[in-house]
Amino acid sequence: MTDKKLRLGGMALANGLLVHGPTHWAAAVRRADGTIGVASGPKPHLSGPIERVPGARGVIRLGEAMLVIPLVKRALPEARLPFQDVRVFGAAAIVSVAGAALRKRSGGLAAEAALAAASVLPSLVALRGGDVAAYHGVEHKAIAAYESGDADARDAAKEHDRCGSHLMAPMLAANVAGTLLLRRALERPSKTAGAAVSLASIGVAVEVFAWSERHAGSAAARALRRPGHELQRVLGTREPSDEQLDVGRAALAEILRVEAPAG
Repeated sequence: MTDKKLRLGGMALANGLLVHGPTHWAAAVRRADGTIGVASGPKPHLSGPIERVPGARGVIRLGEAMLVIPLVKRALPEARLPFQDVRVFGAAAIVSVAGAALRKRSGGLAAEAALAAASVLPSLVALRGGDVAAYHGVEHKAIAAYESGDADARDAAKEHDRCGSHLMAPMLAANVAGTLLLRRALERPSKTAGAAVSLASIGVAVEVFAWSERHAGSAAARALRRPGHELQRVLGTREPSDEQLDVGRAALAEILRVEAPAG
C-alpha cells in the first residue's frame, strides 16, 4: 500500500521556491554566499461559511496564500519576491497610466480586451528578468517528481497542470465581460465596483480551474488548459540548473518534514 500524496502548490521566488502544503508552508532560497536557507511554518486559515460558497472560496484560498508571503519574509529575510524589481514596478506604472488614458478615450470591448492583455505585463517582466522563470520550472519539476514518485526532479516536465497560469485566460475573459457589464449598468463605475469585478473574476477563474482538474480527461478541460500550458512553455518557465534544483529539493524536503503526521 502506498502513502497518499500531499496536494502541494508553490510560488517561484527570485532566488528560490515557496511550497504550500495542506497546513504548512516551506521555503528555500539560495543566499548570496551560495548556501541554502530554509524556513517553514503553519499556514493562516480563513474560516467561515463563505469558504464553502463557489466563487468566494477561490478568493479566500488566494487570500490565504498571500498572507503566507510576509511570514516567509519574516522567517527568511533573504528571500526575494518576484516583484521586488524596479523594472516590474515600472511596467506596472506604465500599465496603470496607459489604462487610465485608454479608458478615457474608449470603453468598448476592444479597449477592455487590450487592457486585460496589458495587465499581465508586470508578471511577464518579473518572469523574464533574473531567475524567476527558472525557479518556476524548479517548482513544477520538484512537485511533479514527488507526485510521480520519481527519485529526481531533473527529468520531470517544467510544465504542470496545476500551475496558476491556467487561471489567466478565464480570469481575463471574466474581467473583460464583468467590466463591460458594469459600464453598461453604471455610467461612472466606482473603484469599489471595479475591485468587486476583479475579485469576481478571480472567483470565476478558480472555479474553472477546479472544474478542469475534476474533468482532466475531457476535451473541454484540455482546451481550457491549453493557453496556460503554452504560457508556461514559451514564457513562464525555463529549464533550471542543478544548483537551482537543489534549492527545490530543499524546499520539498522541508514541506514533507513539517507536514509529516505526528508520531
